[in-house]
Amino acid sequence: MLTPPSPSSSPSLIPQDPTNSRKRQRSLSMQSEASSSSPKRSASQDPQSFQSNDIPVLSSPANDHEIDAYMAEQGEDHGKAMASDAKADWAPAQKLHFVEDALKKPMQVGDTWYIVSRRWYLRWKKAMTGEEDKEGRVEEKDVGPVDNTPLCDQRGQVTSDLIEHVDCEFVPEEVWAKLKEWYGEPKNPLPRKVIARGIVQEPFLELRPPSFKVHLLAPASIPGQTMPAKEVTVSSTDKIRDVRRAFASAFSSQKAATVQYRVWKIASDASTDQLLFPVDTLRKCGASLLEDDDNTVGDELVDSSEVFVVEFITRDKWMVDPAEVTPLSDGAPASSVPPPPSTQPGPLFSSGSDFFSKLQTKTAPVVDTAPSSAFKPGPITTVSKAGPSAARPKVQREPGTLGLGNMGNTCFMNSAIQCLAHTQELMDYFLSGVYQEELNPDNPLGMHGAVAQAFGALVSRIWDPESPMSSYTPREFKQTLQRFAPQFSGYQQHDSQELVAFLLDGLHEDLNRVLKKPYVEKPDWEGGGDKELVELANTSWEGYMKRNDSVVVDLFQGQYQSTLVCPECSKVSITFDPFMYLTLPLPVQKKWHHDVLYIPWDLEKPHLRVPVELSRNSTFKDVRQLLGRWMETNPDNLLTLEVFSHQFYKNLDDTILCEDMSDSDVIVCFELPCNSQQSRTYKPQPDDPFIVPVFPCESAPSRPSYRSGPALFGYPFFTVINQEQAKDPEAIYDAIVSRLQRWTVHARDLFTWEAGPADDMEPVHIPISGPPMVDSVTEIKENGEVVTVEEAIPEEGDIVDEKATVVREADEDDDMGLNSGVPRKVGFKRNLFSIRVQKGDHPYGVGYNTFGSSYSRFETWEQRASSKDGILLRPNDAFFVEFDEGVKSYYFGEERSNWEYALWNRWEDFVHPELAASRKAASSQKHKGITLQDCLDEFTKEEKLGEDDLWYCPSCKKHQQATKRFDLWKVPDVLVVHLKRFSNSRMLRDKIDTFVDFPIEGLDLSDMVGERLVGRKLREQGVDVEALGLHDLDEPLLYDLFAVDEHIGGLGGGHYRAYALNHATGKWYHFDDSYVTVSRPEAAVNANAYLLFYRRRTGHPLGGKSHVKIEEARAHARAQLDSAPREDVQLPTPPSEGSLSRDEPSVISNPPTVLDWPTPNSMSRSSPASSPLPLDDRPPSFDEALFDPVMQSSLGLGEIPLGASQLELPDPLSQGSPSSIDAEPDLEDDTDSPFYEAEGDDQYNAGEDFSQDSVRLRNAVFKRDGSVDDDEDTTDVMMTPAESEADETDSAAYEMSEDAPATKEDA
Repeated sequence: MLTPPSPSSSPSLIPQDPTNSRKRQRSLSMQSEASSSSPKRSASQDPQSFQSNDIPVLSSPANDHEIDAYMAEQGEDHGKAMASDAKADWAPAQKLHFVEDALKKPMQVGDTWYIVSRRWYLRWKKAMTGEEDKEGRVEEKDVGPVDNTPLCDQRGQVTSDLIEHVDCEFVPEEVWAKLKEWYGEPKNPLPRKVIARGIVQEPFLELRPPSFKVHLLAPASIPGQTMPAKEVTVSSTDKIRDVRRAFASAFSSQKAATVQYRVWKIASDASTDQLLFPVDTLRKCGASLLEDDDNTVGDELVDSSEVFVVEFITRDKWMVDPAEVTPLSDGAPASSVPPPPSTQPGPLFSSGSDFFSKLQTKTAPVVDTAPSSAFKPGPITTVSKAGPSAARPKVQREPGTLGLGNMGNTCFMNSAIQCLAHTQELMDYFLSGVYQEELNPDNPLGMHGAVAQAFGALVSRIWDPESPMSSYTPREFKQTLQRFAPQFSGYQQHDSQELVAFLLDGLHEDLNRVLKKPYVEKPDWEGGGDKELVELANTSWEGYMKRNDSVVVDLFQGQYQSTLVCPECSKVSITFDPFMYLTLPLPVQKKWHHDVLYIPWDLEKPHLRVPVELSRNSTFKDVRQLLGRWMETNPDNLLTLEVFSHQFYKNLDDTILCEDMSDSDVIVCFELPCNSQQSRTYKPQPDDPFIVPVFPCESAPSRPSYRSGPALFGYPFFTVINQEQAKDPEAIYDAIVSRLQRWTVHARDLFTWEAGPADDMEPVHIPISGPPMVDSVTEIKENGEVVTVEEAIPEEGDIVDEKATVVREADEDDDMGLNSGVPRKVGFKRNLFSIRVQKGDHPYGVGYNTFGSSYSRFETWEQRASSKDGILLRPNDAFFVEFDEGVKSYYFGEERSNWEYALWNRWEDFVHPELAASRKAASSQKHKGITLQDCLDEFTKEEKLGEDDLWYCPSCKKHQQATKRFDLWKVPDVLVVHLKRFSNSRMLRDKIDTFVDFPIEGLDLSDMVGERLVGRKLREQGVDVEALGLHDLDEPLLYDLFAVDEHIGGLGGGHYRAYALNHATGKWYHFDDSYVTVSRPEAAVNANAYLLFYRRRTGHPLGGKSHVKIEEARAHARAQLDSAPREDVQLPTPPSEGSLSRDEPSVISNPPTVLDWPTPNSMSRSSPASSPLPLDDRPPSFDEALFDPVMQSSLGLGEIPLGASQLELPDPLSQGSPSSIDAEPDLEDDTDSPFYEAEGDDQYNAGEDFSQDSVRLRNAVFKRDGSVDDDEDTTDVMMTPAESEADETDSAAYEMSEDAPATKEDA
């Protein structure tokens, strides 16, 4: 997978168009002719082509389009016509079937798949199925090309981690070709290669392949040249030789195939935004050649942040001589790395001044006279000599301040490593070499010891006091990590907490002292008191220790108590389980806010708009439970649905998460007189009533088309019809009209009225003055026409006239047989609407455009009457009630008048007191802030298990929704606290940025640890707590902060950094990948804190069994040193006598291992002349670890030949002389020195202890008569063959004994 494509066998990531190959060839030939015919003219047109043979002509997209247009005019461009023909040959259903079948095939290693935006894919799928949703129907002609813009940044790079079926879809190459053929050239194509990852070599789509910035080498920069540098994307499985070819092909595929080229690797801070890179800059900034190699990018762990420069040979001559270029070192020496230039960006999320700048401000070395031990290094004083070597002064770097280079989104790993590397007790364990003795490579649950060895080698580098590097790229560690944890492979961002969990678990299994794990049955609570509880906890811990015993258990693992209580029989179950880190929820979880339209069944109660607040992980079952409690009704009788476009759009049952709903969605909750049958646990009964949705609509046109459906209006609602009513169409009609009363202001006119008895008549005041009154009567005729008749009431006359009128009306009433009284309901008016019945596929009429889509799907009562039981209704039926225009206008009004007579737009607001109190508490909590203690209280809070996480009660013999509670029982020496800031649900990933205040010193857990609380209670009762294994009950459980892993930003675009306390210096440092700055502990307490590392404050050593082993190792080292003959140790050679700094590439002061700890013969301050540890007791360096048989077998390296970095040194205790090779030999007094010659004795043969191929002496002048010239430099320095070859220009004289072994130069 190379971009641009290379001639290699790897598939290209850039989609190829076979129809354009001939055009491209002609395009290249035309450009070639133009450039060769007139170089001056080319230079005037394009500043890059100032010299046709120096820099290749870069193809321009504009030229390609011109050529394409020309070819089209000549009738040679048939690509688009073919695409249109192919598009017409496939029906939408065929396209959908083809794509869905192709997506089911498994991925094969080496295949190329493409990323497709989920948004575009769903839109395309909707066009294929003809589905119509809230956004309406999508026609295929409106789909357009595949558009991955939402997934990419401005450079076309993927912006965040992608989750299949959430953010995107993965399609094979044949599907991508068809989508391109059907809909045109895609936007931001994202081809990805299927690679094998992990030990099992499982196929995996490389979502974030490494991408490199590539420049073109030029004799000089060109003013006004603004072309940006190339971005070349490759695969981590591509070979280095193919990557080199891809870099060259990015500028000219023709020259890459025919002309020699070289690829230079330069420092990233030397890169610019310009395409051309001047030769002079290359000479000065430092560079190294990238040679052809069959290793892959993943094997070499090349950083995606690295920058390369391509150089093409010009007139059979290279532009630059490699001898003129400053070498580029892998690690950056602290003395030679300048701060970033002002034109270059500094560290990401920079905080404070630059660490390197602070180092350069130091002018004098600082001498630390504090005592140091072999296992706890202190700062090392280094003095450089005057003279030529002073051009590279060494700057002191305190141990533990090594930055870690970012290899492309590996900040999550770097920050986690820094926190663990500053855990003092863990470092004592690794740096003392104890871990080598406890490796368990045969553990089937471990990583064959490889993770422990890689971690040990890495922390040795971090704590190396004499390392000249200020930063180091942990390539080998990441390579080992991704071999055993494929989820961390590649260059994607990951969760730092997940890495800490994996690393601690991996170290535990690699260093597990239990070689064969026995079967241990987990005990359960059988009842009893506090004493039995302590015994159960001890039994559980002892059983765990029978299978797990390591330094990780000694330092990081505690025990918590889990209590379950059955809600039915009150059975109590108590278990004790270990924990390695404490995941604490934040008590201010983000809430889901929404207004729910609540419709009571009682028509006398108003319909309400109810605001609700629930946690984001709540379901609509929780919504119904809440509304049932607030409205004092049975939650099982509530029905929640989403309404859209006058229909029920979604059934909001128990499985729907609240956070899946958008703010604009209309959520309605209906109260029913029966069970709503919406719960998943509901079991249907034979006599269940029918819950039927009702959709108001306009009358059908006189000649409806086959596909046309009714015109819906207003709000749908529900009616409930029992089994008897379902047999009678009239009863069904009455049930519908009854529910219509809620939605019209003219509900009174839905009934037929008659006058009641006269006795019931209420006295009415008859006005005797005022304007004439008008009596209006509204009449609805059979055809639906509404007629209003107004009659003028006669004006008041004399008493005789009024009496005559009353008598006449009374006579008329008597003649009609009516009694004057209060009007009385006779029944509902008939024929207000017509009922159409339609059977659906989903309950509650859910499914947009499913019901009422066609008049042909309606059924009549006559068709339904043929059933044997006489019931006219079926499950999932829906009613469409058709109103004539006049009836609709009278009862509901007109849409243009905003339905002036309808009540579905009038909702009464209701805020429950519980919600008001919750909002008030949240407001006060926001101002108060959150503390770590609040998080601990939230963790130990009792909660009820969900329906998906039921507990089987052994007493009830069934699963129960029990209550659960966690409590801390035993806490570890090193407490890792994980603040649960990230929430991950089905459709939403979010981060909680709330500030949590946590103490730097004195985190008190005394009142939260059950072991202490129960122990004190038992002691007060007179129980012997010592016999129960409970000790130090009165010692407070105080913890002090020593490291913080923080996360800045949101999901997908965040960055990890770390704060840590250096236990060797007592200073706090801030680690931002390779940038390290001095900091304050208060700076670590911020809203970005993610992982907190606490160390227990106690009067006894931490670590338990591991501490004992560390002390034994230290005692053994001291015993070996004490048993060796002691000699007077020469003071360090002064600078004036030619002592060379370790930083010089040709000289080392100790054997060139990763870990060079100063080891004194006494407990006094170590000096460069001190003896190192005996080789058998020294922790191996990383280079030495690679030669270990276990390491070779685990890494699959095979046998590695001894390199120049391996020294064959004698056992320093076997010679009876100081083992330091830095000290000047005392030739006068030290008769035991191997360099001393006594008269008459045989001369010492260096070849007996130092092989000819491993070491030689430099600047060592030994007189045969034993005299020493004061002017001569007698410092003896041991060198490897590589260093020896690098010292060819040294002008010092060499005088060796005749029978001394010859050097490589002499040979």
